[in-house]
Amino acid sequence: MIDLAESSLEIAPLLLGAVFRHDSPAGAVAIRITEVEAYIGEGLDPGSHAFRGKTARNAVMYGDPGHLYTYFTYGMHVCANVVCSPPGEATAVLLRGGEVIEGIELARERRTTAKNDAELARGPARLVRALGIAMTDNGAALDREPFSLEFPQARSAGIATSLRTGVSGPGGRDPFRWRFFLEGDPTVSPYKRHPKA
Repeated sequence: MIDLAESSLEIAPLLLGAVFRHDSPAGAVAIRITEVEAYIGEGLDPGSHAFRGKTARNAVMYGDPGHLYTYFTYGMHVCANVVCSPPGEATAVLLRGGEVIEGIELARERRTTAKNDAELARGPARLVRALGIAMTDNGAALDREPFSLEFPQARSAGIATSLRTGVSGPGGRDPFRWRFFLEGDPTVSPYKRHPKA
């Protein structure tokens, strides 16, 4: 695994093509990451959970890089982030989409509403569900069981950027074009502008 003690803006494009694996009691599922969003620290990024400072909810973002930061959204879905930067800087990369490359049958069991395999991990909540990640995994290290994160040997080609999808307020507008994705990949979720952005 590469050194994650860099800004999320540096790490986010490097995560494209990386393989994220979760060995759960039900079995292993691995995805090839195809879409991410970068969030930076306190007072700098109005879209970040750390924008207004450290709380019980976002404390993991302030910790060591290379850990998982999970949170509830809309009171029902779990999303997962890779914590970056040195401790105290609170940056993270949201895992937004991926292609299931191992454990596809288990992913299908977890995502029974998916119309096809490209939809299994397309979108941050769907990705977490396909992988079997739970809120209790908050703070888990990504370099030891049950998780692993393997970066590609070379930087992925065809990387595109856009505004972050579904983010309200200033964080969903320019200059925050911090969504990175593999252009044309069927597992990348469509861009959706938040009504309040």
